Amino acid sequence: MKRILALVSVVALSLVASGVLLAQENPFFGTWKLNVAKSKYIGMQPPKSETRTVVAQGDGEKVTYNGIAADGSPISYSFTSNFDGKDSPISGTHPLGSDTVAIKRVDPNTTRSISKKAGKTIFTSKTVVSKDGKVSTQMTIGVNGDGVPVDMTTVWDKQ
Repeated sequence: MKRILALVSVVALSLVASGVLLAQENPFFGTWKLNVAKSKYIGMQPPKSETRTVVAQGDGEKVTYNGIAADGSPISYSFTSNFDGKDSPISGTHPLGSDTVAIKRVDPNTTRSISKKAGKTIFTSKTVVSKDGKVSTQMTIGVNGDGVPVDMTTVWDKQ
């Protein structure tokens, strides 16, 4: 009986440790702060500040954005994706007006996403985390929810 209890304890600890290691291996996980000075915006004003938090959720990730827009209004939205290319609803108000996002992982450090409003694609993004895991760059092109062309390259520093 003691051996079974010891074995169960070892297995349980191994599973917990492996989950922590998997989370650490995903370069997207963590808190990222927008580097406004290194980012470029065409078709919209850059926010005053923004933070992106990415955590493990099920088979994918939950992404939460918070910050202050150029006009001083709050930025607050989030979504959960399993990297399966299926539309995931966005909670809150996305600054570009999308209401769903579909994400696919290209490789361990790259994702591609399609953002839609009312089922229609309005912009696409490619996000790349540097090999050292300290910088994330997101290139976005398309239109906002009002049909105004946007072209952004945002640079995020890992906190």
